[in-house]
Amino acid sequence: MNKVAAYASANDTNVLVERHANLVKRIAHHLMARLPASVIVDDLIQSGMIGLIEAARNFDGSKGASFETYAGIRIRGSMLDEIRRGDWVPRSVHKNSRAISDAIAEVEKEKNGDAKDAEVAAKLGVSLSEYHSMLSDVNCGRILGIDDLGVSEDVISSEESRELNRPFEGFANQRFQQSLAECIKGLPEREALVLSLYYDEELNLKEIGEVLSVSESRVSQIHSQALARVKTRMRDWTQ
Repeated sequence: MNKVAAYASANDTNVLVERHANLVKRIAHHLMARLPASVIVDDLIQSGMIGLIEAARNFDGSKGASFETYAGIRIRGSMLDEIRRGDWVPRSVHKNSRAISDAIAEVEKEKNGDAKDAEVAAKLGVSLSEYHSMLSDVNCGRILGIDDLGVSEDVISSEESRELNRPFEGFANQRFQQSLAECIKGLPEREALVLSLYYDEELNLKEIGEVLSVSESRVSQIHSQALARVKTRMRDWTQ
């Protein structure tokens, strides 16, 4: 690459980074809603900026994806790498997450209906306030969502294997998305609304609390219970 081309490339990178710096802040604050207070938002922004710079350097617009979509994946990936290096999720949180999902499954099987907070707490042998505390801890320890992984498909499989598997994968993914949509529709109304506001509208927990007129901690509990219920009802797909 000659000096003129190198300068033009560097200039294009700087323009993309400056234009999308707010995307880093938006993703950082969205992730913070699911993280404990020990995680500092400035650390996420710093790692996210590294992801944005890498995205700007490596983006190939000829492949069809928009830069914002591509950058968003790289930014989240950099942030999650930073979080994983901190190793802040206690084992008890993972244990409680499994216990809550199992309790919801048992209650719903017994009553053939939605498990209520008090019923799940009773099944776990804890008080309602202890159960709500467990839900809050689980929510802080959870970073869910395929898009949050920051791993592109070409990293984990070859182009040849993707071409061979694409017809089946398209069918399987479509069936999974249909099942997931039906599962979410079948959630208690408030839980379905929280998931919609969080994942579709990209509101944070505080903003959702304002919509529902409840505290941020209560939204966190509802969010955790909704995801635990979805995990329970989608076990045929995840096992």
